[in-house]
Amino acid sequence: MSPRRVVFVVGSGRSGTSTMAGTLRTLGLHVPQPEVVADATNPKGFGEPRWVVDLHTELLARSNVQVSDARPRAWLDAGTTSGDHATRERVTTWLQDQLAVSDELVIKDPRASWFLGLWRAAADRCDATSSYVTMLRPVTEVVGSKQTYYGPTGGRGGGGSDQGAITRTAAWINMMLHTERATRGQQRAFVRYGDLLDDWTQPVFALGEKFDLNGVKTAMAVDIAEVHRFIDPSLRRVTMTWDDIGVPDRLRELADETWQALDSLATDDAASTQEWCDQLRTAYAAQYAEAEAFAHSTVVAQRRTAAAQARREAAEQTSSGADRIPHAVRAMVPPAARQKLRRAMGRERPA
Repeated sequence: MSPRRVVFVVGSGRSGTSTMAGTLRTLGLHVPQPEVVADATNPKGFGEPRWVVDLHTELLARSNVQVSDARPRAWLDAGTTSGDHATRERVTTWLQDQLAVSDELVIKDPRASWFLGLWRAAADRCDATSSYVTMLRPVTEVVGSKQTYYGPTGGRGGGGSDQGAITRTAAWINMMLHTERATRGQQRAFVRYGDLLDDWTQPVFALGEKFDLNGVKTAMAVDIAEVHRFIDPSLRRVTMTWDDIGVPDRLRELADETWQALDSLATDDAASTQEWCDQLRTAYAAQYAEAEAFAHSTVVAQRRTAAAQARREAAEQTSSGADRIPHAVRAMVPPAARQKLRRAMGRERPA
């Protein structure tokens, strides 16, 4: 029996994760079916199993966590939600079924980083080795691509705004630093998106050797030619810089330093660089807490507005319900009781 292997392609969306997953699929690894259908934002396909995307979407909703969430504590919320026995059994059963189709799987979804512990446990229970490919792309290009294809605050569309850029830059830092921490000590590799587009054979065949992927190591000439057709430099359709994206200087500096640390890991996964990432993660948490403190009054005001709106809607529903009671029935209620009801509903008649 061949060794079972599951390669998780992780990292921020719009970092080349789809290109990597599509390349591994073309070379012989199996992407569980059915896949998410290609669209205008990713015309060559996402390489994402539909079941995995639906699972992660459900878990994120239960956790009250967004796909690109800038909150440091969001990792705790997501981990708590995905740690129950029923979810673990559900994922293990599904993964076992997929490994019956192929001994080498590639699982990619931008949401996957939130639940790597869940997947690693499931792979262990299926006697499969987990490997992780973290795709690296400069933060300005990631944010610019999301602004272009997903709109200013989310979804898939066009547009952009400074506020969207700030949130997405912060979310990129949060996502990438915690993904690095979650894959530490595991079989992993960091691949620059630019290297993949310039000459995909070097990083991909290096992965094949490092992860002992039979599909990559024994790829046929026809498969290699197909990957050459699949990958071309035009895939890098957004090349923005900080001049195109408005974010505060302190956030920009932290994002730049995070990129430098992650870029170093692509060359040498050294303990000193991992420690650097720990320091950056601590610095980000402190900066985020400071931003939350500044925005506290705004949050309180929004909560009051929402509460007032909810009270108005409840009153309108109560009022409209009373108006639907036939007059003959209302007339049966004693006058004193009707007066008390009007007072409770805020509809007391003037004397």
